[in-house]
Amino acid sequence: MHIQHGARPAVPTRVTLLTEGTYPHSHGGVSVWCDQLVHGMPDLEFDVLAVTGTGREPLVWDLPAHVSRLVTVPLWADPPEGRPPRGRARNRLTGAYERFLTALLDPCAEDGFAPALRTMARAAADGGLSAFLRGDQALSVLTAVWNRPGLLVREARPTLHDALTAVGLLEHALRPLAAPPPTSGVAHAVSGGVAVLPGLTALEEHGVPLLLTEHGVYLRERYLGHRTAPYRWPVKALVLGFFRLLTQESYRRATLITPGNRYNRLWEEEGGAAPESIRTVYNGVDPAAFPPAGPEPEVPTLSWAGRVDPIKDLETLIRAFALVRTELPEARLRLFGGTPRGGEAYRARCEALAAELGQADAVRFEGRVKDIKDAYAAGNVVMLSSISEGLPFTLIEAMSCGRATVSTDVGGVREAVGDTGLVVPPRDPAAMAAATLRLLDDPGRRRAMGEAARLRVIEQFTLRRTIETFRAIYLDLAERGPRTHPAADAAAPGAPAAPAAPAGPVSPAGPVTGSVAI
Repeated sequence: MHIQHGARPAVPTRVTLLTEGTYPHSHGGVSVWCDQLVHGMPDLEFDVLAVTGTGREPLVWDLPAHVSRLVTVPLWADPPEGRPPRGRARNRLTGAYERFLTALLDPCAEDGFAPALRTMARAAADGGLSAFLRGDQALSVLTAVWNRPGLLVREARPTLHDALTAVGLLEHALRPLAAPPPTSGVAHAVSGGVAVLPGLTALEEHGVPLLLTEHGVYLRERYLGHRTAPYRWPVKALVLGFFRLLTQESYRRATLITPGNRYNRLWEEEGGAAPESIRTVYNGVDPAAFPPAGPEPEVPTLSWAGRVDPIKDLETLIRAFALVRTELPEARLRLFGGTPRGGEAYRARCEALAAELGQADAVRFEGRVKDIKDAYAAGNVVMLSSISEGLPFTLIEAMSCGRATVSTDVGGVREAVGDTGLVVPPRDPAAMAAATLRLLDDPGRRRAMGEAARLRVIEQFTLRRTIETFRAIYLDLAERGPRTHPAADAAAPGAPAAPAAPAGPVSPAGPVTGSVAI
């Protein structure tokens, strides 16, 4: 764990951003959003508690002077220092750990999750949890719980390797419990997952209000990621049980939840969040920073911007593009964005698919672009092919640039686009190709859609609106304290606020494959 201190004096309202795999060590939409908040409120004091992968990740964002402190919590660095507790403390931790594991596997025992997690958090603060989880006792407890009748199907009896794998994954995921939690101000978790853990501790120990913002649906993305994870079913059942219960606890305990779209709200209510504790706050861009893109390219071109990652489903996009080229052989596909560490194999798979489909000459991986506006200007149509999203920055930026879009119907995409772009089912190359051809064949429609899209951004998705909303939320939460819901849903601009109401619980879900989820 590494702590960097600034020299700026404190101000009345302090906000601690709790991040995972994003700001300030990574590019991407969530990091852009964090940077907007920090730079947009120089009158507030910010700290950042960043869950990272190895701890060796460089800073890729310039932190302004009013960011007083950056704490990094590497999940996959060397084990933290500390010794397992002894005597009664060891017995308390062993009992809590057993209840914790039982809750992950037995639906009838889920009420034990939150109190067990609190006991484990205290052990983590004393430096003993990680050492305990790396010892033989933790392995024995898991084996005993797993072998109870009825908890796992006979065909999926766990092996010793499964037990070692599962305990190791939990030890890494729970490391943020040892991070120094905020003791004042507001704790703002900018996603679900393990970054929420210090916020839950801050709420429990110091009464610090917990604000939770979800862009994508963290739990859903963990389920999607584990479809191809290299673990046997007993390990997946345990780890996904942890993600699910941590998510539910986060939803119930957060003082306020601010999803970036209405779609997320459905997941949050289903996960136990009180409806009055949820307020939708859309992402925003500065229309002046994303002006109309100007003339389209002469050669029919599709452009895409983002990180090269399975969640973006570039394979469907490449397959759709191959279908487009059967009608427009001169068409081109330009993919703008970096490949995160660990994503090299996915990029290679996409390049191999393009070659297999005979499209290698027309599909270009451009890498990171200095000015993202150039990525949108490069296409007649801007594409989004993701299987999971919140309210994508690339989409509203392209809309602000006046480009027509074809997007998959995930997360808040339909809310963002309205009738100013075409929306198709995810993982459906034929539907994506058909929509793309309709736009490429109709310049007048593209132009009208692009103009309407920019107007929609100016009316509903401006950065000024986002900053003003969160400033008001921060000040309100700091003034009201942790146990009230200060605002109700304001999903539509101008929607009335609902009365304040009591709050609820927590949830961690972290990277379990050797890298931080981004």
